[in-house]
Amino acid sequence: MSSTTWIRGPIGRDTHTRVTRTGCRSVLVVVPTVTAGTRLMDLLPLLEADHRVQVLFTVPHTTDAWHGVEDYVRAQRGVVLPWQQAMQHEFDLVLAASHRQLDELRGPIFLVPHGAGALMSRRFSRKARAATAVTTGLDRELLTFRGRVLPAALALTHDAELEVLRERCPEAVPVAFVGGDICADRMLAGLPHRARYRAALGIGAHERLVTVSSTWSPDSAFGRFPTLCRRLLDNRSTSTGRVAAVLHPNVWTVHGARQVTAWLSDCLRDGLLLVPPDEGWQAVMIASDWVLGDHGSTTAYAAAIGCPVSVVTTPAGNVRDGSLADLVRRSAPEWHPGGGMDAQYAAARSKCAGLERMLLPAITSRPEKAAALMRVQMYRLLGLPEPEAAASALPVSPPRPMGR
Repeated sequence: MSSTTWIRGPIGRDTHTRVTRTGCRSVLVVVPTVTAGTRLMDLLPLLEADHRVQVLFTVPHTTDAWHGVEDYVRAQRGVVLPWQQAMQHEFDLVLAASHRQLDELRGPIFLVPHGAGALMSRRFSRKARAATAVTTGLDRELLTFRGRVLPAALALTHDAELEVLRERCPEAVPVAFVGGDICADRMLAGLPHRARYRAALGIGAHERLVTVSSTWSPDSAFGRFPTLCRRLLDNRSTSTGRVAAVLHPNVWTVHGARQVTAWLSDCLRDGLLLVPPDEGWQAVMIASDWVLGDHGSTTAYAAAIGCPVSVVTTPAGNVRDGSLADLVRRSAPEWHPGGGMDAQYAAARSKCAGLERMLLPAITSRPEKAAALMRVQMYRLLGLPEPEAAASALPVSPPRPMGR
């Protein structure tokens, strides 16, 4: 479809000639990356079933784009507006989990973090080659445009983030609120379903599931140890029952699904459970007996729900003190390639209870309350009374990995 072709959907001047439900508030979901999209999909159940609401999607396009994002969005089966059309319409609510192109949109913006917390675990941005100032996700240059605060509601996960915001962008404090972490809450809601998730993965009651958790970039677990899954599979007769891999969506986006699966093709033939980038990683973390991870959010979430974690790698000199990644690397045992697997698993198990007590309160100041706190803010911006039914975080869906 040409970028100049506009969708004949439920918005526009002659909408009344097309729609079946009239008078709906319009909600635009802005998806510049798969990572942002998966976080926004955690939020949508809080409002999309409301007959007063019409949800639409768009993928921002400038001079570049992330491969595969539009395919991901179209797979959600919603109305996808071309970016040029989305920029011309004023929406009743804009949902975003990224700072990209927010200044080009019309309507009150509800901005949430796309990972664990609004603060970054890295000290410096990947984009800054010679940065000297520590970066956070709450800096003025991200939240404002020409002196205007971009979000109408800025969701924070933790009380400590509010203090950082006062320092980094005080003009945004009036629109900020501490709403907790909807992803963490969905994982907590899924804990009672662990046996169901393991069954979906084909994990036997007495089998051990070891999961490799990798963010993106050369200093990630997959970047530094691309044969880690192979090593685990070769040792599974004594140390593991099954092996899974959860790779950051940007690994798939940058290299392509064909290349990623080709790199791991021998592992897939030998039973690796490779989790697609769009859905399923949360349930795999719940189902896992041991996670070998890095500085990515997924590893922190695993530790926060009580899964034993070992640290494969962290970026040298580029982890912010006090960040979630810093807490994990300081408290979880380091994985040693030449070490015995059973002994390293035992070491991770011995640390998991203390790590859970530390990580969950560090991820969210409002555990199991995000659904209610997020929904009240979204409906405030919509100008609608909330539905009568209480808001709740749905348990995460069962995983559907490749190799199963």
